[in-house]
Amino acid sequence: MTSPDTQPRRAPAPKGRPKGSRPAPAAAPHEVRIIGGQWKRSKLPVADRPGLRPTPDRVRETLFNWLGQDLTGWRCIDAFAGSGALGFEAASRGAAEVLMLEQDAALVARLAAVKTRLGAAAVRIERGDGVAALGRAAPGSVDLVFLDPPFEAEALFAPALRAARTALRADGLVYLEAPRPWDADALAAHGLQPHRHLKAGAVHAHLLRHL
Repeated sequence: MTSPDTQPRRAPAPKGRPKGSRPAPAAAPHEVRIIGGQWKRSKLPVADRPGLRPTPDRVRETLFNWLGQDLTGWRCIDAFAGSGALGFEAASRGAAEVLMLEQDAALVARLAAVKTRLGAAAVRIERGDGVAALGRAAPGSVDLVFLDPPFEAEALFAPALRAARTALRADGLVYLEAPRPWDADALAAHGLQPHRHLKAGAVHAHLLRHL
């Protein structure tokens, strides 16, 4: 028998992370779900692409509570479509027209596949520059513009806001997702004003209207 003094000792179990270490970043979701409307709970694939960051479920739920759930007859532009979570959510809730813009060819193909699977006749998908597409829209012709540029593309925000303001109807709305809050002074330079704001983690969600 081994004596008590010569028994091997076990190392103590670690207590949490080592001091000063950082938790691993959360993995991007591989799919999101449509929250409401005719395609409620339908899955949308999320590709592993730099800068692709689908709007979190909690934020989308709040946004469509702000908008009033039913978008019947609305004309919408999703200028940085990515996974399509915002545009397909709008179409699911009755929007008459949803134009989705995306520059990545592989993401455009995924969006087209989802459109076919859902039978989303109101959705039109184009590969191209979302800001330029907003600039081509007839002034005052759009009810709702979704602006969710890559957070690292800071230079896109100001021209996107200006173009959205021009395309927007007098009573229309702009949804802006950004890594920082946009205050009234910053928005006034683009003819817009804050209507609603939510912070969820690193995301600042804004609902804007004409000044």
